[in-house]
Amino acid sequence: MSEKRGLLAEDLYDFVWVGSPQVSKKDGRIVYTQRTVNEDRDGYTTRIRMISPDHDTDVYLTSGQQDISPIWSPDGMQLAFIRKQEDQNQVWLLPANGGEASVLTNLPSGIGSFKWSPDSSKLLVTSQVSENDSDEEKDSDSAEKEPLKETVIDRLRYKSDSGGLWNGKRNHLFVVDAISGEGNAVTSGSFDVGGFNWSPDSQKIAFTAYIPEDDNTDPDLLWVNDLHVANADGSNRVTLTNSEWSIGQLAFSPEGSQIAFFASDNSYHNATLTRLYSIPVEGGKITCLTDDPDLLVENAVVGDMRSGLGSTAPLFSEDGSSVYAMFTQRGSAGVAKFAADGSGHEILLDGERDVYQITSDHQGGLIVAISDPLNPGDLYRFSLNTRQESRLTDANSAWLSQYQLSKPESFWVDTQDGWKVQAWIMKPIGFDESSSEKVPAILEIHGGPHMMYGHTFMHEFQLLASQGYALIFSNPRGGHGYGQEFVNACRGDYGGGDYRDLMETVDHALETYTFIDEKRLGVTGGSYGGFMTNWIVGHTDRFKAAVTQRSISNWVSFYGVSDIGAYFTEDQIGGDAWQDTELLWKHSPIAYVQHVRTPLLILHGEQDLRCPIEQGEQLYIALKRLGRKTRFVRFPKANHELSRGGHPSLRVARLSHIAGWMDEYL
Repeated sequence: MSEKRGLLAEDLYDFVWVGSPQVSKKDGRIVYTQRTVNEDRDGYTTRIRMISPDHDTDVYLTSGQQDISPIWSPDGMQLAFIRKQEDQNQVWLLPANGGEASVLTNLPSGIGSFKWSPDSSKLLVTSQVSENDSDEEKDSDSAEKEPLKETVIDRLRYKSDSGGLWNGKRNHLFVVDAISGEGNAVTSGSFDVGGFNWSPDSQKIAFTAYIPEDDNTDPDLLWVNDLHVANADGSNRVTLTNSEWSIGQLAFSPEGSQIAFFASDNSYHNATLTRLYSIPVEGGKITCLTDDPDLLVENAVVGDMRSGLGSTAPLFSEDGSSVYAMFTQRGSAGVAKFAADGSGHEILLDGERDVYQITSDHQGGLIVAISDPLNPGDLYRFSLNTRQESRLTDANSAWLSQYQLSKPESFWVDTQDGWKVQAWIMKPIGFDESSSEKVPAILEIHGGPHMMYGHTFMHEFQLLASQGYALIFSNPRGGHGYGQEFVNACRGDYGGGDYRDLMETVDHALETYTFIDEKRLGVTGGSYGGFMTNWIVGHTDRFKAAVTQRSISNWVSFYGVSDIGAYFTEDQIGGDAWQDTELLWKHSPIAYVQHVRTPLLILHGEQDLRCPIEQGEQLYIALKRLGRKTRFVRFPKANHELSRGGHPSLRVARLSHIAGWMDEYL
């Protein structure tokens, strides 16, 4: 029998991604989404599968090409889900006792997301509405006949990486009748609705939005929102918060007296940890349920296996005494139970893995989606009574068992200025412990920077390990999972302490893992990791190959071209482009481009609006003018999410370019 090989870039086409679990209160049937690369390898197919109450069978429930967000009606009689057809999402219904799915909604701009009312009679949905009431919707045929027209912009936030140029529409709430499909708007105005939910009696709704009190306030200058409660028809709206919070998902307590929500109080600006809070429905004191001030209550694990999966709202226990939520800590993402009165918390699920979605099965258990370094992700049931886990899906084991994978080993670095940095080493596939031959190594740097490498599956890492490289990766200061002060420590110091952390991590790895060849080191990273890759090659020649991905090279221009440029630059670097040009230039990698001697491959998506492609263009032209070894690869129709959810063939090409460049110079 031939020896198992490691993963290749093209093995991306075989992966299966699972998520969005939901359980029927009526009989315990579990639905979830299964995403695969389609047969033509030019996109993805997402369908809904169903697991029987006894967990013995697992079958397809829908046959659409893009079926997402399945949610059982509370009475268990129908399954609602979003189906994409002709570039538009609408809610479809499928009878629980069998039959064909039928479309329910017909809103002109389609559906963003939805929630069933607890009495199963209505759905609360989000849809886009034009700010200009006289702007009638045009069908695609008439739109094609329209002459070229200019775009008039009067907003600061006029574009986003996920949505492109602002289309003049706002995200608002509609109540849709579950039988007729008739929808009535319950919010309107020059604001966008974020999180939302129903009260247990189906009489009220809660939602988040920043609603300016007057025309003198520009909401685009503020990164806050408020929590509002209103009647189900939108009347009698009451604002519960004071425009100082950034609030995410929310949920009513079972008896309806409290609302739990995830939020940042912005005390550390963009680096503030998200915590779990609650507030009485009628307003009043906000209680922090996260009793550990250094615990991040959300999943902040970086990976290249997930894209488009929604975040999980707080989950109340049936008696309302506890709230379940995910947390991020020291390279792991798990589940904790928080006392609803704020008196403490208990860790339920932890360990070296990545819990990326949770839901309640209303039978004394949680359904959780978990990844680890050797598994892209599967569903498990966790019993709250016995604290035992049982596996529900096995999406990738059959084909992955044919290949050899490398398992990361964790180590810690004590930095010279007193921080502790967690890091990992992955040995090459087929590594011979007894051999005296040394191997090349690649330093991987995560994005964010307020994110975290952790115990999750990384195709890119496995590919490079299969090519004979050791992988070094870490969470330098600025990363999540190690407390509030740690995540705040890089603000205003990009290229300072974070750079030293990375270099000390490499030093530690070379001293500890003597099989690494210090003369054959590579470095790569994306977004913030791309910034840091650019910074590194401008400040040291110790790396012999580098690949920068969707990077930042010039903070002065980034300020005006990124979809978050003004806010992010002021918050992270500490100034603007006209008064603080010298400061921004000081922290810009392109200011040190004349020192670059490392062969640098530049990868960038042409539709990236988070780190626009001009950042890569500037760097490439400067390096070419200086006669340095460089290459520029542009990915068409690719935004900032290329590595996680981009076109399958472009994801494969990206991986191949990274591996090829490292092979050429290492």
